[in-house]
Amino acid sequence: MAEYGFGQKTGQIMQMAYVVEDIRAATNWWIMDAKTGPWFLLDSFTGPDQIYRGQQSQADVAIAISFAGHMNIELVQPKDDHPSVYKEIIDSRGYGFHHMGIAIEDTLAESEAYQARGFSEAFSAEVGSGRVRYMDDGVLNPGFVELIPANNEMDEAFTRMFMAALRWEGEDPIRPF
Repeated sequence: MAEYGFGQKTGQIMQMAYVVEDIRAATNWWIMDAKTGPWFLLDSFTGPDQIYRGQQSQADVAIAISFAGHMNIELVQPKDDHPSVYKEIIDSRGYGFHHMGIAIEDTLAESEAYQARGFSEAFSAEVGSGRVRYMDDGVLNPGFVELIPANNEMDEAFTRMFMAALRWEGEDPIRPF
């Protein structure tokens, strides 16, 4: 297991993610009530080569990321009605918890291992550092499992956000991704 600069090891949960109706209102709640920040906001992400349930997808989402201690928190707001893993959860049970993310060195091999245990790959997309893959156990209890590529680019990005959270004293609560 490799260890990364933000204190996580591959194969361990490093992220909890939530689908939200309004990303600005959600980040404000986390800033004011959970004292978590700063938030790194990406107003639009469509991701190249998105595959949702075996079909090409063009879903657009806004993403905000921060850290609460060593746990990465991700907020996702769907921005259109295109089918997606995010809209699927909202339509089936509403806004709230969506997935846990695990840092994995080989997301394809890990996806195949999950599939051998009865999971299906509900979604995948290129994210610059590799391909994320969302695994579905068929009951989504408690939610999807996201396999996040554990590599140097991921480590650099998450470590930068982690260090900002460690030093954060309330200034610049929303920052560009």
